[in-house]
Amino acid sequence: MSKYLNEAVIGNKSILATFTSKGEFLRIFYPNRDSRQFLELLNCGLKVNDSDIIYLHDDINNLYKQYYDTDTNILNTEITNTYFNLKILQTDFAMVKEDVLVRRYLIINESNIDLNINFLVRSKLLTDQNNFVGAKIIDGGVIQHSHDFSLSIFSKNKLLSHQLNGVKEAIHNAVLQDKDYIAMSNDVAISYDLETIKPGEKKVLDLCILLNDSKKTINDVESEIERIKKIEIQKEYNNARTYWKKYVKEHNTLEFKEPKNTIEEKVQDIYKRSILLFPLLTNHKTGGIIAAPEVDEGLSKCGRYGYCWTRDAVFITKALDILDMNSEVDKFYLNFCKLTQSKNGMWEQRFYTDGRLAPSWGYQIDETASVVYGIYNHYLKTKSEKFLKENLQMCEKAVDFLKRYVKDIFCREEAIKKENEYAKKYHVSYDLWEMCEGEHLYSFASIFAAFDAILKIYKELGRKVSDFEGGNRLKDEKVAKSSREIEELQTKIKKYVNEKMYDSSKGTYLRNTKDEKMDISILGAVTPFKMFSAKEKKVQNTVEKINLTLRTYTGGYTRFENDHYMNNQPWVISNLWMALYYLEKGEKKKAKEAFEFVIKTSGKHGFLGEQIDNSSLKPNWVIGLGWSHAMFIIVLEKILKG
Repeated sequence: MSKYLNEAVIGNKSILATFTSKGEFLRIFYPNRDSRQFLELLNCGLKVNDSDIIYLHDDINNLYKQYYDTDTNILNTEITNTYFNLKILQTDFAMVKEDVLVRRYLIINESNIDLNINFLVRSKLLTDQNNFVGAKIIDGGVIQHSHDFSLSIFSKNKLLSHQLNGVKEAIHNAVLQDKDYIAMSNDVAISYDLETIKPGEKKVLDLCILLNDSKKTINDVESEIERIKKIEIQKEYNNARTYWKKYVKEHNTLEFKEPKNTIEEKVQDIYKRSILLFPLLTNHKTGGIIAAPEVDEGLSKCGRYGYCWTRDAVFITKALDILDMNSEVDKFYLNFCKLTQSKNGMWEQRFYTDGRLAPSWGYQIDETASVVYGIYNHYLKTKSEKFLKENLQMCEKAVDFLKRYVKDIFCREEAIKKENEYAKKYHVSYDLWEMCEGEHLYSFASIFAAFDAILKIYKELGRKVSDFEGGNRLKDEKVAKSSREIEELQTKIKKYVNEKMYDSSKGTYLRNTKDEKMDISILGAVTPFKMFSAKEKKVQNTVEKINLTLRTYTGGYTRFENDHYMNNQPWVISNLWMALYYLEKGEKKKAKEAFEFVIKTSGKHGFLGEQIDNSSLKPNWVIGLGWSHAMFIIVLEKILKG
């Protein structure tokens, strides 16, 4: 599959679906945000009078306009066929309490002649020898099924015809005529007769897409289809509309005022779209949060995005806290992080949102450090001592791992001589970009912040550390000893960074001990991790060099020098990181300039991508990136609160 750009996203608590700007389905995920993905294609089209198929997502005579219902995850795609003067309003949404996607079509004849219309649906599912897909025609639709799942497409309308074999050859002329009702085929087509639509008349067709897991037999599925057919679609539309509007209202914590200009309108669009996106990225059972809706299953350009990285998720949880999505943050730390922590205290690179380890190619020490940092920051929002107590043991295991990691680096030669297990296995970490192994300033800053967080956690709990563990005096002594050790390691970290990752000839920090490339992630030492102050001379010198090396002619910032990934384009988080730095330093004008670049280059519907094309100033990769939207919310809060 080479459908990279998700222009729009809808869903509910168990379904995530993505679309092109022309309303074509790209992917459907169920029952989690990251798996399973069913579609190779799902296309709809019309046969008008004696025409061949007119695909709604792709015809030379079609004009398109796409928009969401205000403050909802209900997507509308207006399609105007200029040849037949047909107007089609396609509305896509997920039922709130059912595992069902609804695709409603309002078809209006704006011509001056009668139009006889057949409506066609072609659905081709992903299949392989271990999960072979077949199909069965039912009253009003089709069930596509394998051992592990079923996807059913149906309507209350009567089925006109179907094709279970040879679909690719038959679909072009839009005449379906298959005698078989059941087949070993993953590529099927069905059609409905909408009969004659007179000039000025309109007709409605409601398609339902029902998803089921492996627990349902075919009889169970057919019974469920009959039940869903009795549901009033207009009522479900109203329910979805009410649900999402209420959701936005409940989480509109920044109380963004009525926009006064185009920039403020776009800010509001991104702000509300962020509120609506976060629940679609989150596994509501475990609390795991994917980085973005998947865009590249074939690994043709990247290592995939539909997984949970704890680092990304910690940034997102900060935004969730700002938006009063506190229970979701609780679930991430109390459930997902506990579920995924290794026995040695670390977190691996990435996970499925159900807590299972995802395919990885290394580990990053900041993944572990970020969790400890994030737990204390969530506490600052909720002030829940219970939350700290419930996570203390997990934090201590993580901090013990971080201490071993740091000591192995500081004593590497001695550790190697002694054949220390941890020195051999754990001293090499990838950076946060997952491209460079070694020792990194950002990684050290995250560890510094994690150490600072555990010290503050101990201080917040005070005597309660031992109280809730049965008044253990030895626990108090252990905490005191560990705290002294952590403070000493913090001092050593800053000293090590200033000695090994500082270019005294240029007066600037280096991103690692291997090269001299300038890197936006160096700012992590200032914000969020506060190892250095924004006003320190060394930091200011580094920012000057960032402006000389990473700022492009458009005003966008790349992530590091000579970045070959996706042609070294500006990154949304790079600009937002600069905005955060300038806000920390008190330079609001510069912060606003960096922030407005993100606003002006945002995508359709208020989505932020990972990167921006310098030539078009539009998102060019991974639209709807959680990290980008999280940083946007973090910056916006700081700007609005002055």
